[in-house]
Amino acid sequence: MNMKIKLGQKLNEIFRGKKEREDILTEIEELLIAADFGIEFTFEIIGDLKKSSPSLLREKIISSLKNIIKEKMTLDHRPESHETLSAHLIFGVNGTGKTTTVGKLAYRLKVKGKRVLIAAADTYRDAAIDQLVVWSKRANVPLIRQEQGADPGAVVYDACDAARSRHVNDLVIDTAGRLHNKEALMEELAKISRVLEKKLPEANIINLLTLDATTGQNAISQAFLFNKYIGVDGIILTKLDSSAKGGIACAVSGKLKIPLLYAGTGEKVEDLIDFDLNEYLNNIFA
Repeated sequence: MNMKIKLGQKLNEIFRGKKEREDILTEIEELLIAADFGIEFTFEIIGDLKKSSPSLLREKIISSLKNIIKEKMTLDHRPESHETLSAHLIFGVNGTGKTTTVGKLAYRLKVKGKRVLIAAADTYRDAAIDQLVVWSKRANVPLIRQEQGADPGAVVYDACDAARSRHVNDLVIDTAGRLHNKEALMEELAKISRVLEKKLPEANIINLLTLDATTGQNAISQAFLFNKYIGVDGIILTKLDSSAKGGIACAVSGKLKIPLLYAGTGEKVEDLIDFDLNEYLNNIFA
């Protein structure tokens, strides 16, 4: 995970100065908030730091983050079975990299030896289906699609039939990121979920939210909204190859207790990796 902004460098500047303990904590607090850790999450970290000696503050920051963030297994570490079907419902606001993530996740599952199928259920956004056609070819994974403007639920209905008839292990579903209001968007996602539950009652349905690492505190409100309306099983953090300030990943997971499962690190089909908390923190605090 390449992070261009190194918080560790700024921490070193704080620690090099001859300052009182309270001044150091204040500067650390300001640094974390500026790096998108969020006010509430930062206050929780500072609360932990107040219990430590000044000489151990740097180490305590990282250990506090590891303790506060709810770290879980990635989906790929679940018990392997080529008999159980998993349906990955990918959602998020437009611009977070949903469609490219669908292609990357499909490819990732395919190289693990799974039989994979993609469903193009974002039938609203211009060129969304065409974009997914390109990514399905890159991943070498078949695609179920209809024309733009078609009912997304109907697309998923057909994809469920195809998944069963083709003995698919993993169905990866792209969805719309914007309708005329948030209630309409959430109802559309809920409708797709109902289709999945009806058509594939035996399947493991996994709700995955894509969040753009560069959006800062907006990512928290997005995660909160989707979790409230339809539930989020895990987060895919995209655009970690850019100059994201880094803290938002910790803020989202720490505040909402939603596991960070994958990280998008580039534009290639293979650029989707397990989110590794230790590597992430070591990078941003290097």
